[in-house]
Amino acid sequence: MRIIVTGGAGFIGSWVCEAYISEGHEVLVVDNLSTGSEENIPPEAEFVECDVRDSARLEKAFRQFRPEVVNHHAAQINVRNSVENPSFDADVNIGGSLNVLRLCGEYKTEKFIFSSTGGALYGEPKKLPADESTPALPLSPYGISKLSTENYVRYYSRNHGFGHVILRYSNVYGERQSPEGEAGVIGIFCEKIISGKPCLIFGDGEQTRDYVHVSDVSRANLLAASLMQEGTFNIGTSIESSVNDIVRILGEVTKTEFTTVHEKERSGEVRRISLDCSLAAEKLGWSAQMALREGLFRTWNWFLKERN
Repeated sequence: MRIIVTGGAGFIGSWVCEAYISEGHEVLVVDNLSTGSEENIPPEAEFVECDVRDSARLEKAFRQFRPEVVNHHAAQINVRNSVENPSFDADVNIGGSLNVLRLCGEYKTEKFIFSSTGGALYGEPKKLPADESTPALPLSPYGISKLSTENYVRYYSRNHGFGHVILRYSNVYGERQSPEGEAGVIGIFCEKIISGKPCLIFGDGEQTRDYVHVSDVSRANLLAASLMQEGTFNIGTSIESSVNDIVRILGEVTKTEFTTVHEKERSGEVRRISLDCSLAAEKLGWSAQMALREGLFRTWNWFLKERN
């Protein structure tokens, strides 16, 4: 199949590209390189440097490549940035997505795969792990923009005749995760440990997340491309791990003593979350395979190699 991957130069998107190419698919990466890197793009993939908000340039990419599948990963992913600048978050995550969806309809794309969020979509669920029927009550503009785009995906799919799969990720980590900004605590901690700087913890560190390795996420995207039915699926491990758990395991994995510093907890972030992924197991044939300790070991070793 011919597959466009928006955000394919990014952390998760580049893993998705590799998964598709490994199965013989043709891949075109569309990325503005604002957070991604051209070095992440597999050499077998074509590449167009383009912001998804640039309608004219994006339309040219669609016209020339004629994708059968579009996998949409391009996004503003920083929760804190979304709180500080909701308009920019909506411009990228909603406005950019609408451009992509419109072109899917115009160029008769067969399937649209959307990377959404489970970690920020459900707010503070009364029951954990949260399944797909859990009310969506996001606490941040980032979660709101992802929820809004999900509804646009369903609208365009219904009215323009292409199928869709929505994947609601928990907290994704792994090799190639950026240590910049505030979007990936594991990548940030690895970089701080290597640099001999303290790891910053917001609040008491007992807030939990469902950490899923990027290799498992890329496999979910591979399965989604060949899925004959439509659906919305949580992609996670169903296991809660606190920030303090991450600090402890990283200490064991790295065999390094490092310091932590606590600051005031941030607004817009949930206290506890984990995702029930039984629907993905049933309909998508997917479940997480990578244990957290093994994933942290691999991520740490990747960061060490990058610094040498």
